[in-house]
Amino acid sequence: MAEDPGSNSPTTSPGGGRDGLRVMIVDDHALFRQGLRTVLAEEPDVEVVAEAGDGQEAVRLAQDVVPDVVLMDVRMPGRSGIEAAARIRDALPTCKILMLTISDDEVDLFDAIKAGASGYLLKEIPVEEVADAVRSVAAGQSRISPSMATKLLSEFASMSAKEEQQERLTPAPRLTDREMQVLKLVAEGLSNRDIAERLFISENTVKNHIRNILEKLHLHSRMEAVVYAVREKLLEIT
Repeated sequence: MAEDPGSNSPTTSPGGGRDGLRVMIVDDHALFRQGLRTVLAEEPDVEVVAEAGDGQEAVRLAQDVVPDVVLMDVRMPGRSGIEAAARIRDALPTCKILMLTISDDEVDLFDAIKAGASGYLLKEIPVEEVADAVRSVAAGQSRISPSMATKLLSEFASMSAKEEQQERLTPAPRLTDREMQVLKLVAEGLSNRDIAERLFISENTVKNHIRNILEKLHLHSRMEAVVYAVREKLLEIT
């Protein structure tokens, strides 16, 4: 059977196409990439500008097409998705990385976050949720599969135990009861929209609470806020 000449080569669409979020798909399975492309093609505000089959090609290609969001598998031949994520974030600080993987290993999850990933979703999620996840991370939110939230907190708890002996120069800033509620829901992996529905407040109010939390804790991201909360025992892990 003749081999498809384009099956292993990246696809790009630089410069043209629709206005919208520019997305690059990185996965070593061509059929999975094709499926994601087909799903995202239905979204009027999303444009798939490139595909790559491994981390090495992803690093090179990202610098050519400058995507807004990279949908990245974790485990691929050659350079892994985690290595590629770190390289892409170094080269393109505004680019968001959303890991989309079958790996539910907490080590992969933690390493992906350290590499600068804005989200970690398992491939078991409904395909219709992929576009919403892309929009969320592009808007500065973090997305994580709920089944991975406990593993994330457990990993952070382990890390915080090693740091308990470090002396704190200043007391932990005090969060309001509402801010604590928001922080706990962030730790569970809920999006701003889900938090708003859970607490019967507007999504804008949720954003304001998260901004206040980050300012009080002198942190820069939602994930850092969760790490800090676990380390300072502001959150209990069950």
